[in-house]
Amino acid sequence: MEDLVESILDYVRADYTDYAIMINGEWGSGKTYFWNNKIKNKIESMMLNGRQYTTIYMSLYGISNLEEISKKIFIETTQLMDKNLKKYMESNNQTTIPEYAKTGLDMANFFGVTQNGDKVDYKEFFSTDDKVLCFDDLERANVDVIDILGYINNFVEHDHIKTIIICNEKELSTKLKSSNLEMKTFIATYILDKQGGLETSTDKPIVEKIRDKIEYVFDKANDYERIKEKLIGETFEYVPEFNYIINGLLMRYENNPELLRFLRENTGLIVSTFNKSGTRNLRILKHALNDFKKVFEMVSKNYHNTNTRVLQTMLIFTIAVSFEIKAGKITKDKFVNIKDNEEYKLILVSSRVLLMDNRQFYIKEFDSNYYYNFKAEYRFFKFIEMYVRTRIFDMKVFKENMDVIINTVDRANLPGYKRLLTEEYWKINDEDFDKIIDEVVLDVKDGNVSLINIVKLFTYFDYFARKGLIRYDIKTIKTIFFNGMNIASLKSGYCDNVEEELSKVTIGEVTPDIEEVLEHFNKLNVQLKDKMYAEKAEEIFKCIPLRMEEFYEKFDRECMDIPIFKYYDTFQTFQRISCASNDDIVTIKEKLVNRAKLYRKEIEPEMNNIVQLKSLIEEYTRNKEITIKIIMLKELARDLGYILEQYQR
Repeated sequence: MEDLVESILDYVRADYTDYAIMINGEWGSGKTYFWNNKIKNKIESMMLNGRQYTTIYMSLYGISNLEEISKKIFIETTQLMDKNLKKYMESNNQTTIPEYAKTGLDMANFFGVTQNGDKVDYKEFFSTDDKVLCFDDLERANVDVIDILGYINNFVEHDHIKTIIICNEKELSTKLKSSNLEMKTFIATYILDKQGGLETSTDKPIVEKIRDKIEYVFDKANDYERIKEKLIGETFEYVPEFNYIINGLLMRYENNPELLRFLRENTGLIVSTFNKSGTRNLRILKHALNDFKKVFEMVSKNYHNTNTRVLQTMLIFTIAVSFEIKAGKITKDKFVNIKDNEEYKLILVSSRVLLMDNRQFYIKEFDSNYYYNFKAEYRFFKFIEMYVRTRIFDMKVFKENMDVIINTVDRANLPGYKRLLTEEYWKINDEDFDKIIDEVVLDVKDGNVSLINIVKLFTYFDYFARKGLIRYDIKTIKTIFFNGMNIASLKSGYCDNVEEELSKVTIGEVTPDIEEVLEHFNKLNVQLKDKMYAEKAEEIFKCIPLRMEEFYEKFDRECMDIPIFKYYDTFQTFQRISCASNDDIVTIKEKLVNRAKLYRKEIEPEMNNIVQLKSLIEEYTRNKEITIKIIMLKELARDLGYILEQYQR
């Protein structure tokens, strides 16, 4: 990000320029925030020939004619001419004129009201070498983009004013193609008809002919590219630096220290949910966090002992529903008829058996996406869904939901290790603390806790031992936890999101003892991964040759990017493939070649088994009477050789 800032400043510093620069990025990604907080102040602190730079920022959002742009520039510059206005702004620490005030100034000029009788300082008008123009929201103007760029070109080419244009070129391209579509379609159809191009005797569909004719006659995109090539010297792609921006978003809650602490401790969940949304729209995330502020405050006020895990789930749900609704990914009615968490779970259960309709399919996808590897009993909150969708916080629904949650997630009956992992330990009263510690030690000894949770628990015990909160010394604790991990590994599954899981632990520092436990965990986790893949390989390869459709479906969905051949006996693989039909041998061959192109690095560990499989096929087909199957197997061996060659380069 600093490289991008410096590149923009280099453009401003240049002695002579006859071009503008463009900052391109998605809607809501923080481009305007980037200008205000990273660029603007740095430009205004620069000096040129003893004069300080001045930035003039204009949003083109909603602009309907070029005159409005001129008015905006004039109003932005009047603050430099009117002494009283400038004095007022300085005394009130005001750096820009509010839009409301600009309207008043504009009307004052329209009705001939002078600004305290001050004369216009023409020197300010003629001075251009110390100003930087910034035009934002180019794609949101209601004026033809070509006309706007031509207007801006006057400042750049003739006056050599440093000019920065901020826009979303993806949306700009869509706008150029879709504007006046009905009129364009009518004219294109008329032209085709006159040219005899609407005849259906050719192979090309009529719709495609009309589209091609529209592009040929109304090629605004090419006009845009031509003027852009003339006007824009450099285009910078803006990709938000998320850690920097999330910190800025959270700082807005400084007046609510409890909320700020909770959000900081769960930054990992915020980032993870944001990434799972599949968008880069930080504006929606900002609104979602504001919605969660309301949720957090209401829960804290009315149900102050609410389980931390429940609050974490509420955070995920608020962000997830906000993105699903506000990013236009779904229609609002997908959630409307789900009345509570029980119905939500029933939909999930029924969808595993039979997908009855689109809503069931959507809810299943929603749950598996946002709650992947996040276990929670209660994960649909009707009061939150209603608040995001309607902007109404329904107190009745809120209390109904919370009463069910309190009864469902009864902290007093939770196992001790779950209380440590889901609550702030200081909220556990002193009378219960020793009892919980002993209970956790017993569960860890017996391997009753998952492997990853044992690691998380150890970080707490390491901290407790150093603080003298428990009677166990660290050596004894380590022995108990190591033995417990060995036992738990016989029952636990592989954990593929270790960093995300460990990020939920916010206590203490990473000590050498914790590093030792982590090292042991990683060894056991690799073993569990091998075990998981071996079981998967057994399940999938057994589908050959009798259940090939099932094999294809599972292979495509689960095995494309994992080295599955490493985990199955090569001779059995050969026997099964050799018994498959000729058609299936060809299909398997094509899948393997395509897979090697897409996931070369990921499947490299299976190459030793591929070498063995190739040798077995070649040995089997050697000196055999030529049949179609023998030819197909030879071609399979040949393509396996092609795959192996990719790893020898």
